[in-house]
Amino acid sequence: MKLFALCISLICISSSSTFANFYFNLFSPDKQLQLNFQLTREGVPFYTLNMDNKTIIKKGLLGIKLKDGISFDEGFQLKQIDTALIFDSWKPVWGEERLIVNHYRSMMVTLTQSTASDREFKIEFRLFNDGLGFRYIFPGQEVLYHFIISDELTTFPLSDDHKCFWIPGDYDSNEYMYSTSKLSEIHALAEKPGTGIGFKSPINDSCVQTPFTLKSKDGFYLAIHEAALINYPAMSLEVNRNQFVLKSHLTPDCYGNKAYLRGGSKSPWRVILLARKAGELITNRIILNLNEPSTIKNTDYIKPGKFIGIWWEMHIGKSSWDYSGKMGLEIPYNQLQASGKHGANGIHVKQYIDFASKEHIPYLLIEGWNTGWEDWYGSWKEQVFDFTKPYPDFDIENISNYAKSKNVKLIMHHETSSAVTDYERQMDQAFRFIKKYEYAGIKSGYVGRIIPRGEHHDGQWMVNHYLRVAEKCAENNLMLDAHESVRPTGLQRTYPNWMACEAARGNEFNAWSVGSPPEHETILPFTRILGGPMDYTPGIFQIKMNYYDSTKTNQLHSTLCKQLALYVTLYSPLQMAADLIENYQQKPDAFQFIKDVPTDWDSTIVLDAEPGDYIYVARKEKNKNDWYIGAITDELSRDFIMNFDFLDADKNYEATIYRDGDTADWQKNPMQYTIEKKKIRKKDKLKIHLAAGGGCAISVKESGK
Repeated sequence: MKLFALCISLICISSSSTFANFYFNLFSPDKQLQLNFQLTREGVPFYTLNMDNKTIIKKGLLGIKLKDGISFDEGFQLKQIDTALIFDSWKPVWGEERLIVNHYRSMMVTLTQSTASDREFKIEFRLFNDGLGFRYIFPGQEVLYHFIISDELTTFPLSDDHKCFWIPGDYDSNEYMYSTSKLSEIHALAEKPGTGIGFKSPINDSCVQTPFTLKSKDGFYLAIHEAALINYPAMSLEVNRNQFVLKSHLTPDCYGNKAYLRGGSKSPWRVILLARKAGELITNRIILNLNEPSTIKNTDYIKPGKFIGIWWEMHIGKSSWDYSGKMGLEIPYNQLQASGKHGANGIHVKQYIDFASKEHIPYLLIEGWNTGWEDWYGSWKEQVFDFTKPYPDFDIENISNYAKSKNVKLIMHHETSSAVTDYERQMDQAFRFIKKYEYAGIKSGYVGRIIPRGEHHDGQWMVNHYLRVAEKCAENNLMLDAHESVRPTGLQRTYPNWMACEAARGNEFNAWSVGSPPEHETILPFTRILGGPMDYTPGIFQIKMNYYDSTKTNQLHSTLCKQLALYVTLYSPLQMAADLIENYQQKPDAFQFIKDVPTDWDSTIVLDAEPGDYIYVARKEKNKNDWYIGAITDELSRDFIMNFDFLDADKNYEATIYRDGDTADWQKNPMQYTIEKKKIRKKDKLKIHLAAGGGCAISVKESGK
């Protein structure tokens, strides 16, 4: 049910070119947040934002620079302000909660420019109890047709030198390790060695990516991101280290232009999330609420679940994506000879199908099934991959029929090598091919420099491409998991078949680089995952890589139990059980948690959290009365008292606790674990010890006794 209350419509029309300063205040529904809109004598728009009578944003500039003609930056006259109070709710197709409340006060500011034939420009604000969203609207009108944006002027002047959690601004990669520093200490080009990032385009020493999360000295948290990124480049943030001001920085094309628009267009929402406790950032739903409702009417094919895949063994060197074992060489298809290491061969794939069927894992991802991998790595050329031509040892019809007989759905991998124009030429035929064999979805990949040359992963052209793929998947009843894509901005509400993205540093970096420090997974929920689910690929049981190659010294910076807990703390409706099936077969008792834990939830409660340190989360399974708890820590061991206030008072439960062993440690003894069962009621408390780099996973199921 929607309640719409019109509060005010203020009309101020004048032909004068100069005015007194104009101020207008808007309060959040609970009156704790205050937004002030200001138009100066010169007709320049600004905004400020307060929470609990404390300044969050001091005086932020608003406006858009155009390449040609008069910009949307000054000389404005106020035409009208409309405000409203909105309260409604909606049910996501899948997610972290069954029901999401949408409660805000809106303010639509209509401005005109007499110097541009009274051209209109609108700024729309939505002020929630836990943050603010605003965007620019370019109304369709005779005096505004096609135009080019050269810069966005939006700034976020902060009140102090806050503590920040950040990665460098980059037009093509999100795969950096996070840094923690004061705002004044950010140096984005001081990259840590051995990160293993293959393709990147760092911006400058003062630019960081969004979501950008900060903690103030007096204990409040804020995160800056964007919502509903459509037909516009992704936004990074330029940091003024001396004045603590952040400015929007849009990804350009090869001409330095930022966006090509026409009248009737809108910018993405600029979003400021606010929280008095760290955990409230994780459960903030403003970004989802700022996206449009689902465009997909039939969602029956969209089914959250877990998947396994012939993937990790490629990263550890056990098998290969390519058929011949000569990746990087141009070899004609008719001259290919089997190397014996090709992972996606029929016999091996059927072993994975058998395991998935036996363990009730609904999906199997197959990478390296199609021709082109010999001609791939590091190239900047087209016509590399064929998305309808399997390798000789991958009989797609036979394998598809076998999977169907075992009640396992296959997920097709489409690595484009970033030859995106070539992929778009093949898309219709490729999607018909997938549909013919009844695949459940695709995992797309964009490793490399973008073709068309001069475009970037985060530019307007590619933003539109990712959306075209999601729409094409929807037309064919397919789910989508996008890798090396732009970071998500809540579009999973509008396109619920777009299940997950990578768009951050995932687990695979631990296989062949310096990896990611133990704090990495304690930062992701406060940064990257604020925009949408991440395909992080958890569940690695064999922590040390010298198990496969005695010369290797790298490992996951994690205990085995932390890998289990990630299924709860890092949300995704598609979660991979990423390790080799033989490693799961050796530890069936620990694998039981991966089998049990769902990927769709009725509710989410953050029990306690601090970015970069620890996260303790409880989630209730969709349509059931069972709960799952994940607790992870950074490089420090921790003890916490687990209470069960969220349980029903009149019911009995049994908790299965997967915890770090008494001498577990992510470096010295990462694979030691203990499994215990306890009877639990609402009033009970449980002391949990987390090893250094460790975690704990708990399933709490209703029992009759």
